[in-house]
Amino acid sequence: MKVTETPPAVPAPRSPVTKTDAPAVGAARSSEGKVLNVFSHGVLIIWAVLVVMPLLWAVMASFKSDDSILSTPWALPDRLHFENWSRAWNQAHMSDYFLNTILVVGGSLIGTLLLGSMAAYVLARFDFPGNRFIYFLFIGGMSFPIILALVPLFFVMNNMGLLNSVHGLILVYIAYSLPFTVFFLTSFFRTLPTSIAEAAMLDGASHTRTFFQVMLPMAKPGLISVGIFNFLGQWNQYMLPTVLNTDPDGKVLSQGLVELATSQGYKGDWSGLFAGLVMAMLPVLAAYVVFQRQVVAGLTAGALK
Repeated sequence: MKVTETPPAVPAPRSPVTKTDAPAVGAARSSEGKVLNVFSHGVLIIWAVLVVMPLLWAVMASFKSDDSILSTPWALPDRLHFENWSRAWNQAHMSDYFLNTILVVGGSLIGTLLLGSMAAYVLARFDFPGNRFIYFLFIGGMSFPIILALVPLFFVMNNMGLLNSVHGLILVYIAYSLPFTVFFLTSFFRTLPTSIAEAAMLDGASHTRTFFQVMLPMAKPGLISVGIFNFLGQWNQYMLPTVLNTDPDGKVLSQGLVELATSQGYKGDWSGLFAGLVMAMLPVLAAYVVFQRQVVAGLTAGALK
């Protein structure tokens, strides 16, 4: 019996993509991209307005009189009342509060960056028993609410004779900021190349010299970033100085603003209060404007490397 072989089925030819279809697909993607771009820019504009408007309104109110603030709060000042600033600076003792804050925050910031960078470098570069345990202790300190430590911290500071003192408040600020600083800088030191440190060790440099002259300058973006975050947190700190610093002559800016608000009684010195508020905001805004590029570089350095 002769079996006839059926020829294999020839697949049907695909319909070629015409030139008119490609622009249609590109136009659809382009329209989707434009819609997403408009939406994202709209969200950013709304967020910028919500952030900038209260700041501008506070600055504008600091140059207005009390009657103008209450009667026409959104109107521009008829003239610039610079006496509001001088009254807040001299009569409300904002100058003393400002000086105390600079001393406390400056000392604590230097101590936090020095101790935090040294601890982070050791945890990131050296393997020893208990390395991970110490690292996770610092991470656990970030999740510990400071309000739970206020009462025992008060008695510890009292027994050590550190209450109502600048150096005592500096030590507390350093301890409060160290967990986040070590966590941030440990991840940053791990991204730095080890070949440069090894070359320095081969040239006879000690561990101390390698850290301060080689690794620490390389970690400058990370130090600036974590320094800005610590500066913001320490400058705006209110709970710790309220409990540990009750001396009227040693109060910081956050305590001074509350004192300025409560000392008015039934007489509302709103213009002086807004002037003091703007004084407290200016250093924070100036620090961010000056170091904004370094902050972004420090936050993205780990991802880029």
